[in-house]
Amino acid sequence: MKLYYKPGACSMATHIVLNELGETFELESVDTKKGVTASGAPYREINPRGYVPALTIPNGETLTENGAILQYIFDERYSDQIDITTFVRARLQEVLSFLSSELHKAFSPFFAKTKPTTEEHAIALEKLRIQLSHLEGIIADGRKFMLGATYTPADAYAFVILNWAGVIRLPLDDWPNVKAFYERILVRPATQKAMVREGLIKAEAA
Repeated sequence: MKLYYKPGACSMATHIVLNELGETFELESVDTKKGVTASGAPYREINPRGYVPALTIPNGETLTENGAILQYIFDERYSDQIDITTFVRARLQEVLSFLSSELHKAFSPFFAKTKPTTEEHAIALEKLRIQLSHLEGIIADGRKFMLGATYTPADAYAFVILNWAGVIRLPLDDWPNVKAFYERILVRPATQKAMVREGLIKAEAA
């Protein structure tokens, strides 16, 4: 498999999950502004929409969109860890859809090409706080991970989005369950490995 990624972007969710599974895979970074990969290939020939992630799977096909990629990995690689019933699969899709269409989207104004006005920033922040409160509710029943007791690709995606809170300097203290969840995923070896590889943190000295 080959993952096309941008450091710290939502593509890091797939990077983390592949690490969790111990998969062997290639990585190639993408300059989405210039539209080229690290090797100089035109990225829109890989993903016509020009954004990350894109994952080339063993049969040579390339998948795009976080939800589709993470669902594919779940279906293909998690059967030995969790009983993938129709309901469980739907529950994962439910969470992935919320993360993609609501929480991820709520961060978008803070990374727009044009800096938001003070009023726009305040409105965007309030909308983001609402979505973080929804996430707080999802994990408020004491569950360790997004779907309960088992780590799934949804946890990696949620972590990556929450990591952007640090970028925009938004403390997670108002959402204690969210903060505790973030800290649990942060210290996992697979997460640390991906963050080091993408240049977000430095490797600990041996």
